[in-house]
Amino acid sequence: MEQLLLKMDNVSEVKVIAASAYNFRIELVKKVGKDDIPSLVEISRCLSDRFGHQALLTKTNIPKYFNSDTLPFIARFKGEIIGFIIGVPLEYFKQESWAHFDINLGKQNTIYTYAFVVNSKYRGKGGYGKTLKRIYINWAKKQKYTYVTGHVEQGISNRFPRGTEIVKVFPDWYGLKTPFEYYRRPLY
Repeated sequence: MEQLLLKMDNVSEVKVIAASAYNFRIELVKKVGKDDIPSLVEISRCLSDRFGHQALLTKTNIPKYFNSDTLPFIARFKGEIIGFIIGVPLEYFKQESWAHFDINLGKQNTIYTYAFVVNSKYRGKGGYGKTLKRIYINWAKKQKYTYVTGHVEQGISNRFPRGTEIVKVFPDWYGLKTPFEYYRRPLY
């Protein structure tokens, strides 16, 4: 994997999906570059502080989630990465026992939200997280996904749009001692 990183370009290959006059933009990452890896790792610390070490991105696992087979979006403010959301086709997780609770496994119609985080100093300010999530959802619809799923702490999916259902509650999600719910949200 280290050889892969050495061959990696410095600059990420992205498609700008949305941009504002206030230096905020959302980019779809087609190929992650070495220059963005430290920022992605740092922002993932917000996840690992809350959900444990397994949520931390590293320079070796970033290419696994930021590639052309996934839907990875980054939010930049004044050129700095302030957040990201990673969508992965549900079939990617077919070896995981939790994925088998989803009736859509194997139908190629579901995008799983692997990670969604905004740097804590930008949360609740300027609507950055809401904008990032909205663009992710709309892009998933354009890619012909009919459902988005993910794991969130129990009770959070109550805030999601009508039609969102809890597929299963996991009382001890990966050793976190906190109940997590696996939700499915229709995109139509």
